[in-house]
Amino acid sequence: MKTLLKMPLAALLLATAVPLMADTLADQTYGTLVGADGAITLPDGFRRHWTHLGSWVVADPAAPGAGFHDVYTQPEAAAAYRETGAFPDGAVLVKEIRTLESGEKTTGQAQWAGAPAVWFVMVKDAQGRFDGPHWGEGWGWALYEAKDPATNVSKSFEETCRGCHVPAQQTDWVFIEGYPTLK
Repeated sequence: MKTLLKMPLAALLLATAVPLMADTLADQTYGTLVGADGAITLPDGFRRHWTHLGSWVVADPAAPGAGFHDVYTQPEAAAAYRETGAFPDGAVLVKEIRTLESGEKTTGQAQWAGAPAVWFVMVKDAQGRFDGPHWGEGWGWALYEAKDPATNVSKSFEETCRGCHVPAQQTDWVFIEGYPTLK
């Protein structure tokens, strides 16, 4: 009899896990990483505690996004995306662009990530909480430079972020093809 009682409870918990994670995720994000005025904070410790989604390399030093790009999100956001195919309310994506280093290694000419240069942060706002210059298309957008990681230097979503993300408009403004962790 005890086994029969445990099974329905386990099934109920499993069925509600993703929605509960999403609700908790939004509460956490909007309670700690986004101020009441819509100001976005660069998350501390994301490289140690969050899920790595994938990497990009822009090798052309003259390109606007030159460097080694690593993209991270909260573990709950990655799990919810794999379950639903969409980023949940409160999901935060951090793209860290690091300088590109290179040199000869025993395996041949190699390239690797050097010092951090900038961080781009996107915050999913499925409820339309904010209507400021850094909020648009269902996301909050921010840009931080390594010389001052506490200050959002983005002029606005329209001016700083939109142009690069237009090609990803059909995938909720995110270049998901570079993120094998979501598959």
